[in-house]
Amino acid sequence: MNRQFGPYFSDQTKLAKRGIFYVGGHISGQEGKHHMCNQMFVEAYVPEKILHPYPVIFFHGAGQTNVNWLVTPDGRMGWADYFLGLGYVVYLAEQPARGRSAWHPEENGSTIYHSMEAIRKRFASDQGNWPQAALHTQWPGSADPEDETFAQFLSSQVEYLPSNRDSQELVLEAGLKLLEQTGPAILLTHSQAGPFGWLLADAKPELVKGIVALEPSGPPFSVDLTAPAAKNYGIADLPLHFDPPVSSPSELKLRLMKAPREDFIDGWVFQEPAPRLPRFSGIPIALVVSEASYHAQYDHLTSYVMDQCGIKHDLIRLEEAGIHGNGHMMMLEKNNLEIAGFLAGWIEEHVQ
Repeated sequence: MNRQFGPYFSDQTKLAKRGIFYVGGHISGQEGKHHMCNQMFVEAYVPEKILHPYPVIFFHGAGQTNVNWLVTPDGRMGWADYFLGLGYVVYLAEQPARGRSAWHPEENGSTIYHSMEAIRKRFASDQGNWPQAALHTQWPGSADPEDETFAQFLSSQVEYLPSNRDSQELVLEAGLKLLEQTGPAILLTHSQAGPFGWLLADAKPELVKGIVALEPSGPPFSVDLTAPAAKNYGIADLPLHFDPPVSSPSELKLRLMKAPREDFIDGWVFQEPAPRLPRFSGIPIALVVSEASYHAQYDHLTSYVMDQCGIKHDLIRLEEAGIHGNGHMMMLEKNNLEIAGFLAGWIEEHVQ
């Protein structure tokens, strides 16, 4: 392949300070072979003029790194620069055991990765096996392995831990330490990182001033529709502060909800009365779904379960806001800055 893409240079934002640091982690190992593990790498960007009281902390999804927020695979401005240009302090958090947050096999176990074939189908093409896939028009290139844009995206993919629960435990510990340093912040999460936002808000609601959840992990509980057995706590794999308290997913009583539309799927929700999650009270939350993503068929279930738990939120389907053709990796697509502007407007309106 003839590689012709050069580096992306940001000249559209005025950066006052840039910093990198690590939070969390502990020393592990045997005598003479100790190492630091489970730390989280964080990038910090401060604009020349800070125009907003709360920073935005970005959390990437499975198989990804902070590269998702820095630049698009075809070399355009990413969301980090965009929000920096609006006067936000920006933090980019790279999950423990991922990327520059070192993975140690003795501590973290094995890893998995997205195959090229899965990446093409889920993120880049319009040939997915979900009803909305044919609407995908915003990927900046083709899903051909010889396409340079796709090659750049494929090059950015990394291995990740197979257990969402393990990832959530690591990010919860490190994320709380990050919030202690940043103070109150707005969380912007994507995909696998969706539960990170829910867990951090549930643990320290006074430090979370808003959440923008881009297609958070789902559907709730289980994808197995043959038996109503909860595999997790609905919106997270770790325990949450339910009222009344819930100590195990086995205590949760579920029912199968039929799809309200032909292009949606059936899924598990709580039997009524559902346990409540009172710690989310007062936190503005946007649950954002793109038109052509595989999430478009089931994020209504996540929204429904959140409603059952008393979590007030805006379910935002981008096509209903006039933004069409996006897949799961909306922050990298041709209209990425249009979406960023829309989300910035939502934050401006709802976060006090």
